[in-house]
Amino acid sequence: MQYYRKLVGERIYLSPLSYEDAEKFTEWINDLEASLNLGNAHQIVNLQDQQKFLEELNEKGHHFAIVEKSLDELMGSCGLMDADQIHSTAELGIFIGNKKYWDKGYGREAVNLLLDFGFNILNLRNIMLTVYQYNPRAIKCYKKAGFKEIGRRRKARQIGGSFYDEIFLDILVEEFSESYILDKVNLSSE
Repeated sequence: MQYYRKLVGERIYLSPLSYEDAEKFTEWINDLEASLNLGNAHQIVNLQDQQKFLEELNEKGHHFAIVEKSLDELMGSCGLMDADQIHSTAELGIFIGNKKYWDKGYGREAVNLLLDFGFNILNLRNIMLTVYQYNPRAIKCYKKAGFKEIGRRRKARQIGGSFYDEIFLDILVEEFSESYILDKVNLSSE
């Protein structure tokens, strides 16, 4: 599979999503541990469903494959959804399906690249996301990237008889400081 280096970080890059990766995403989405973190463990997704989903993602929003730079290996996807150009807002989503890349900082790097794109290319002012209380790894990642908790929907998820909060986080453009784009591009006006 060939990927294209749209946004390049230190260890990863973001590439346009490819329909050819539908089989890999189908495998990951049907992994209970991975899908619990997305909040869609109840869904059974077949290859045709995933292909249709990837097509829909490519038609709306700004969605990317997350690729390990040295191996050109797919590890997941991320994107900005519901971008509102009038109010300069969007919602961030990320999914690392390849478990060998969990707990190694790749998610945070992908989040930073996506925030950089949102703030410095799309000119957004506020990017928010939701995460579930039972996903402390993601919460830690988002807070390290600069997100702040703005609210909770209490006991919004029930799994195995236990209830968990849905946590809302956001970050403002002035709170974002790690710019790959501005560091690599000379935007001087002559």
